[in-house]
Amino acid sequence: MRRADRLFQIVQYLRGGRLQRADDLAARLEVSRRTIYRDIADLQSTGVPIDGEAGIGYIMREGYDLPPLMFTKDEMVALVAGARLLRAWGGASLAAAAQEALAKIADVLPPEDRARARTAPIYSMAPEMNDALRATLDTLETAIQERHVLQLSYVDGAAAVSLRQIRPLGLLFWGKVWTLAAYCELRADFRMFRIDRMKAFTTITGDETPPAPQTFKLERGKTLADFFSSVEQREGHVLTHKNTF
Repeated sequence: MRRADRLFQIVQYLRGGRLQRADDLAARLEVSRRTIYRDIADLQSTGVPIDGEAGIGYIMREGYDLPPLMFTKDEMVALVAGARLLRAWGGASLAAAAQEALAKIADVLPPEDRARARTAPIYSMAPEMNDALRATLDTLETAIQERHVLQLSYVDGAAAVSLRQIRPLGLLFWGKVWTLAAYCELRADFRMFRIDRMKAFTTITGDETPPAPQTFKLERGKTLADFFSSVEQREGHVLTHKNTF
């Protein structure tokens, strides 16, 4: 759990009006008692009205509520534009999640900011997208998250068909074209596969009964971070892929 999420959860637990022991909070959040002491002290230093002390417990005074979620104009435009992009070009699940996220953000914005977010003048049109492609993106995203080994039938730019066993690592969008970054067992190296050139792909299963998907472990030199590093070295510039959370 991210520290910001943990601090939010501590506030939520203390808002119940009952004394909360550090040991109980630590057990709920799966952290040490010392971490809870440090988090409580940080919350108190920012003005959260928490009373109590180590060894006794903590309680929050009545009347405190979390401050409203606030964004600058540019931040709102960026969030709306990103969600609209995913809604237009993403898989079905991501498109639905983007729409739901926008609705949740709108619910907590002040009325004037809500209106400004809805009228952000940035849109994305995707006539090339269809239900089959969206379903493929969803399936590949699941394979990436679950680390499923895939068998892929692929057609390259010269119309040659090859059968590959791959470790799917990430989906990259190039503007109208989605590609799958993967480690190819046949080439013993990283490869990018265009989604629109995939004839078919299946999840490789093991010998269990019932069959279970074959998974791969993250190994040094075969991860998504290694893929990006190899591209950066080859292209001579830094990619804007770094996560901020």
